[in-house]
Amino acid sequence: MLHKKAKRNTLDAAGMLVKKEMARPRMAKSARIMERNLEEGRTPEPPSTIMPGTVAKIIPSRNRKQPEKAQIAVDKAAPKYRNLRIENSLTDEHGDEVKLKKGARVEVTVAAGGETSTATIRKDR
Repeated sequence: MLHKKAKRNTLDAAGMLVKKEMARPRMAKSARIMERNLEEGRTPEPPSTIMPGTVAKIIPSRNRKQPEKAQIAVDKAAPKYRNLRIENSLTDEHGDEVKLKKGARVEVTVAAGGETSTATIRKDR
C-alpha cells in the first residue's frame, strides 16, 4: 500500500510575510531610525508628560527684589518629588502678568529635550 503525500499550501500567510521580509534589503537599526526621523510628515516631539497639581501655598520672599514663590503639590509624582517651588510671576497667552493663588488647580507639563528638561505650568480655568 502506497502512502500518498498530502498536498500542502506552501505559500500560506506566514510564509508570504517571511518571504516578503527576506526580499527587503538588510538595514542596521540605526539606519532605520534615521530613515524614520527624516520622513517629511513626521515632526519629532520630545517625550513629555502632563500631571495635575494644586497650589499648596504661596511663600513670600524675604527680599523685596526677589519674587514670591508658589509651592505646587503634583498629584501623580512620587512622594519625594511631589512639591515643586516656582517663582510666582507668570505670563498668560496674551503676555499679561498673572500670579497663582492658593488652592488653584494647575497642569504641570514636563518635557525632556537633549541635555535639559523643561516644565510648563498651565492654570486650569
